[in-house]
Amino acid sequence: MQLSQLVKTLDLGHDMVMKFDIVTIFPRILDSYFQEAQIKRAVAKKLIEVETHDLRDYAEDKHRTTDDIPYGGGAGMVMKVEPIFKNVRAILKKSRFKRKEIRVIMLSAKGKIFDQKKARALAQKYKQLVLICGRYEGVDQRVAEHIADEEIAVGPYVLSGGELGAAIIVDSITRLVPGVVGNESSLVEESYENETLEYPQYTRPEMFEGWKVPEILLSGDHGKIKKWREQKQNRIK
Repeated sequence: MQLSQLVKTLDLGHDMVMKFDIVTIFPRILDSYFQEAQIKRAVAKKLIEVETHDLRDYAEDKHRTTDDIPYGGGAGMVMKVEPIFKNVRAILKKSRFKRKEIRVIMLSAKGKIFDQKKARALAQKYKQLVLICGRYEGVDQRVAEHIADEEIAVGPYVLSGGELGAAIIVDSITRLVPGVVGNESSLVEESYENETLEYPQYTRPEMFEGWKVPEILLSGDHGKIKKWREQKQNRIK
């Protein structure tokens, strides 16, 4: 895919920022990550918004309870449906976007695996993502069936909660928002675009501990370098 085609594909088609809402019982857990580097710059440039919501604010008792024992018995606790319903409803009611422009996603180990293709699709189609972060033994199934539009997993493994998965989704999609990445040609050449893994990269010094940069990259012959890089790219199986 050429750069112009990729940028056109990822054009959000509106003047408003891309909005991310993270529903969690630990609203400060991602602060350090979101307040650094690329995401911080994207927020400062008003290209994206990231808002975390304390799920406990929507609990129905004075103890701010968001979990309970599972029906039918079993180990662990299950996150309750009522606080999540109320929190997501409040987000949707407050939103400046139409419902079809919003995607409600529950982070779940049994969800579909998140990949670059999915990141591009979400960046292109939606203006707001609501990311529900589970904890404990799981989340009441009624959240998946009646509140979330889909379930997503960031890999074939189990995490303590959905917050890290939410950060991965925010980060990968933020990179695709036009204006976030300074050199947008890097979006075309990097791993997982065009169904390939990126070619090897080197920088100074030319020699280190006996490990030398490939001669072809020092040749100045851009045609040969381009061919070498294409040969070194691996197709994704």
